[in-house]
Amino acid sequence: MKYFLSFFLLAATILKAQTPIPDRVNGLSQLDLFNVKMKSNVACYRIPALVVANNGDLIAAIDERGPSCADLKANDNINIVMRKSRDNGKTWTDIRTIVDYPLGKSASDPSFINDSKTGAIFMFYNYMDLIKEKDIYYLHVVKSMDNGESWSEPEDITSQISKPEWHGDFKFITSGKGTQTASGVLLHTLVNLKHGVFVFGSSDHGKTWFLRDTPLKPADESKIIELSDGSWMVNSRVNSPGMRYVHISKNQGKSWTSKPELALPDPACNAAIIRYKSKNINCLLFVNAESKDTRKNLSIKISYDEGKTWSKGKTIYAGSAAYSDLVVMKNGDIGLLFEKNEYSENVFLSFPFQWITN
Repeated sequence: MKYFLSFFLLAATILKAQTPIPDRVNGLSQLDLFNVKMKSNVACYRIPALVVANNGDLIAAIDERGPSCADLKANDNINIVMRKSRDNGKTWTDIRTIVDYPLGKSASDPSFINDSKTGAIFMFYNYMDLIKEKDIYYLHVVKSMDNGESWSEPEDITSQISKPEWHGDFKFITSGKGTQTASGVLLHTLVNLKHGVFVFGSSDHGKTWFLRDTPLKPADESKIIELSDGSWMVNSRVNSPGMRYVHISKNQGKSWTSKPELALPDPACNAAIIRYKSKNINCLLFVNAESKDTRKNLSIKISYDEGKTWSKGKTIYAGSAAYSDLVVMKNGDIGLLFEKNEYSENVFLSFPFQWITN
């Protein structure tokens, strides 16, 4: 197994200026961070994730898939790679590999949690040995204590956040990101397509991990966020009927209430939800492919009442768009990375909060 764990060499960490693509996305300059033209023997880059480190550095991770663009159980060569920006997404380092297994073993679906209290960045992914244990999913995490410059050896946390009877089930950690509560608890979501979505997390800054054994249904890839009253809200992809579902727990995941969210049309696709806070604003931001049946029309919406209602929304890109992730950068602007044009591009763009409301 090959891991890039040492500190980046100074010459390699110098930010490389990127020229914005001449075409602009709804008036916003864009950078295609991961494209098959950048490296040989890559079929596609898929499943983007974004995180902001405690020092403000911006890290983008993604699947590097070859020789095909197939998902984990049908692809024996998926690695996870990253790029990094120290200037709010204006320039980026070269592509670097975080996890690289030998042919026959694959890692897929990166997702992040930044522990703002310790500075640790956790990157989760799903692992499979297609030679020895095809169709058996394992759940891994690596950690960086230096803002993404180096990463730990992988830790298999399957036994902590799964159940023995799920060994052969189709299960995976949702790509994109988890969250951290005001009290410091780390939270994320695990999908078991047979049993539902489950919340997992850590109360000791990632030393150990727990599973809340209360299934959420209907639900597929899901994002969790803490509301202002301490409740947990899970916003879920479902495979029908063309909208998101929302699940609320007022007792830290012991029980949930669930309802369809008619204000959030969705074509069964992963999405992103984050909290935006400034001096005068405290709201939720949600981005997805806003369509009931087609992965297109990437749009962003605002909720000023903790997800009870949502704004009409603003289109970011009307064409083909799929998975996406959002962050609030150190300069206060919003950063977005999304799959564009039938997964052929993975575009980063940024905008101030006021752009959404203009």
